[in-house]
Amino acid sequence: MSSTWSPTVPRRMFCLFATVLAAGGLTACGSGTTDQAGGKIKITVTGQPPTSQPFERSVFDADVKEFEAAHPDIQIEPHEGFMDPKTFSAKLAGGQLEDVYYVYFTDPAQIIARHQAADITEAAKSVPHINDIQPSLLDNFRDASGKLYGLPTANYTMGLLYSRPLFQKAGLDPDKPPATWAEVRADAKKISALGNGIVGYADYSKNNQGGWHMTGWLYSMGGDIARKDGDKWVADFDNDKGKAALNYLHAMRWDDDSMGSKQLLEAQDVQRMMGAGQLGMYMSAPDNVPVLVKQFNGKYTDYGVAGMPGGQGTLLGGEGYMINPKASAEKIKAGLTWIQWKYLNPDRFEKHIKQYVDGQQPVGLPTEPTPDIWQGAVREQQLALKAKYANVPAENFKSYVDTASTIKGSIEPPNAQQIYAALDSVMQAVLTDKGANIDQLLSSAASKVNSVLAQVK
Repeated sequence: MSSTWSPTVPRRMFCLFATVLAAGGLTACGSGTTDQAGGKIKITVTGQPPTSQPFERSVFDADVKEFEAAHPDIQIEPHEGFMDPKTFSAKLAGGQLEDVYYVYFTDPAQIIARHQAADITEAAKSVPHINDIQPSLLDNFRDASGKLYGLPTANYTMGLLYSRPLFQKAGLDPDKPPATWAEVRADAKKISALGNGIVGYADYSKNNQGGWHMTGWLYSMGGDIARKDGDKWVADFDNDKGKAALNYLHAMRWDDDSMGSKQLLEAQDVQRMMGAGQLGMYMSAPDNVPVLVKQFNGKYTDYGVAGMPGGQGTLLGGEGYMINPKASAEKIKAGLTWIQWKYLNPDRFEKHIKQYVDGQQPVGLPTEPTPDIWQGAVREQQLALKAKYANVPAENFKSYVDTASTIKGSIEPPNAQQIYAALDSVMQAVLTDKGANIDQLLSSAASKVNSVLAQVK
């Protein structure tokens, strides 16, 4: 599940791939195309946006034409889509898997274990700027021995999205957002005291989104949802950190009355509240900001995103590309050339940003058009260009940007969706039952999650 459960990025939100792989009993498959097409190396690639996203589609198609002009020995055959769990298993089994295919950060470990991606360790050594990518993101595509099987192309981490106008009305400094959960609680009380139905802090608690956010809470406190114990996975939240997270939520809901009486919320409920100016804060990644503006009548100037309260960790998600395990050496080389040129290319930062400016898309957010996957001088180059062309107030997101490259990011647990379903009931009980027994809730949920984790191979 990544970033925000927002309707604009569904490919990252509802990752069911692990379940599909487990159910499919799949084997490695072959490439669906021949190597040569009129003397050229022909590769099929996923990631072409649908026609319902005209701006994104136009950028992608223009990039294909530009790439082919710059690389006359390579022909790109683009396929719509990113990751569709309903069809992916059939494509794998039927040998129709593209040469270059999209994955969520939760996918690579199982794909590698099942030998369903090409080993690109040697080929990737010649990829420009590979050493400028954050090592932790590359590690997500490595096996236990360090071999590399894919490249990250975008990532997100969770933070705290907040309403700058409500901060001002409550006497808070919108340029100094809360850095701890204790400060979140204190600020939420002041915001909710404004009355008129305004809620200080909101959180999700249904459709697996409650469990997803509970994972974010645990990570922010330096805890975890699951850990490896020898060769098996076990639940790791029935402890002091789990209790601390739920006690904060319980206190804000029942002692402070800063979360409002309406509960059992999911992403669109909370986004609607924020867009209407009725909500102070909620846990989110920055890509929720365009959703608030485009779908819920918000304004870019009204929102800020802070780093994850507590600063001890955050939920990391993202996407990347892997290569068909049956691809020839020529196709692997061509595929890496495409991935680097299209997604990992500092030489095209400025041109790509200008595409967004010309398309009247937001520039200055800590997300597209240049995701924050870089380190060192390349990251500084990227930030400088985004500041140069910013058409939204980039300073509103400074707190998030300042912490994004230093805070520990952890990906979702294995069998995440089933775990989140078990944890939804915990979040629901804490937010709807003043007398909820937190110890009992955690113990019961841990038993359920251990049963889910026992299925992980």
